[in-house]
Amino acid sequence: MAELDVFLQSFGSLSLFGALLVLLLVLFIFSSSFGSEKPRNEPPGPTPLPLIGNLLQIDMWNRHKSLQKFYKKYGSVFTIYMGPKKMVVLAGYKTVKEALVNYADEFGERHPALTVRNSKKDHGVLWSNGDSWKEMRRFSLINLRDYGMGKKACEDKIIEESFYLSEELKKFKGEPCDPSQLLTNAVSNIISSMVYGSRFDYEDPEFIALIDRMSRSIKLMATPSMQFYNVLPAIGKWFSGAQKEFQKLQVLLREYNLKVFRQLRETLNPHMCRGFVDAFFVRQQQQLKESGVIDRHYNDANLEETVKHLFGAGTETTATTLRWILLFMIKYPKIQDQIQEEISRVVGSRKLQYEDRNNLPFTNAVIHETQRLANVFPMSVPHRTSKDVTFQGYFIEKGTVVIPLLGSVLYDETEWEKPHSFHPAHFLDKDGKFVKRDAFMPFSAGRRVCLGEGLARMELFLFFTTLLQNFRLTPPPGVSEDDLDLTPQLLPPLSPQPYKLCIVPRT
Repeated sequence: MAELDVFLQSFGSLSLFGALLVLLLVLFIFSSSFGSEKPRNEPPGPTPLPLIGNLLQIDMWNRHKSLQKFYKKYGSVFTIYMGPKKMVVLAGYKTVKEALVNYADEFGERHPALTVRNSKKDHGVLWSNGDSWKEMRRFSLINLRDYGMGKKACEDKIIEESFYLSEELKKFKGEPCDPSQLLTNAVSNIISSMVYGSRFDYEDPEFIALIDRMSRSIKLMATPSMQFYNVLPAIGKWFSGAQKEFQKLQVLLREYNLKVFRQLRETLNPHMCRGFVDAFFVRQQQQLKESGVIDRHYNDANLEETVKHLFGAGTETTATTLRWILLFMIKYPKIQDQIQEEISRVVGSRKLQYEDRNNLPFTNAVIHETQRLANVFPMSVPHRTSKDVTFQGYFIEKGTVVIPLLGSVLYDETEWEKPHSFHPAHFLDKDGKFVKRDAFMPFSAGRRVCLGEGLARMELFLFFTTLLQNFRLTPPPGVSEDDLDLTPQLLPPLSPQPYKLCIVPRT
């Protein structure tokens, strides 16, 4: 009987939702959102329905795949409607590069989702615009560099963290294990040391909770229910479990950061800053001393959001890419053989350094090919036009949401010889030397290129090469290379399916 009640309640809810949707469709059918008047020569696209737009034509669990299909049909610049919201999608290397680089100002704004606007709409470095974004990005770049990003100090931190990671992996004694949590811990500790000035123990429950909440928040942002809420909040609020969970996680993250900020502020030495947060506090103190007021950009809300963005962006993408590259190594053992031979021949048993990448072309190519094929974030964070613009003959009005489809660049068939295969030769010339490819764009491009690109490159190289210098990676007993599934999980960041491997110290 209980099961029947649940069924009837579910059926009743669906019927109510269906009736409501039909009513709203009737009310909106003559609305201006989808009126007959069109802006002059706007990009083509699938015909939208009133209110819901193209939602029925898009797989909300695999939006990037649906957009790839539209790209094939409508070309590299096309229009879709997510509910009543018009968006323009940019696809293919030439189009994405032209928009983000050659038209950087026109396509340079961010469009924060409703969920973001409900929390901290004008703060941080990810979603903000205007002077606030410029100042926070400038301050973040300068100070992260001061505390190691792209420098020898940062390299030393990664090498040290690689040692801690290796020690933890040795504890499995070659038995099958899932390395995901340890990889995430190691990567997160690097950004922690730069932001807070210290690393965490891998067993620290607060550290684990912090990482889990960050990761879960990013996943929730991509769920269909959250996307539905963002474009149709009047209806989506009735199905807002993901949105409520997201807001709860933001409260917990804020409480944790405020506690850490208090501890850092109480022990602050202006002459010996430990990391980014200390530098922010010193800037606040300087402004108070000089003018008696704190600049509107250097407020605590901006600090909270910037730290959150640095942690999220500085952990999730790199940790996910490391998971992919270890999976590729057990899937393709001959490639692992080549890497280990190259490292042994060039580096031997000494500690690897970032400059070694220049003498390890095959290893470097494998890392780049992993980033390309893994396609961790196939859609860029939404942009927005800052003014009316005519682009490739199409008129796009000011305030239009723009989606650069990064996956279409990394898989562009006119740029890559084998776009859907793991093919390290994409980054090697005929003499086996490493070559850069213009269409390698996992960090996006232009004004909004990833703030931590240099850090991510260094982390990927040092963590990966240190592991392969010291360990042999194999599938668990009874699992063949053919059994290993390369199908990514649903929703960005596109992670591999859960897997285990054996990590055996090399002799």
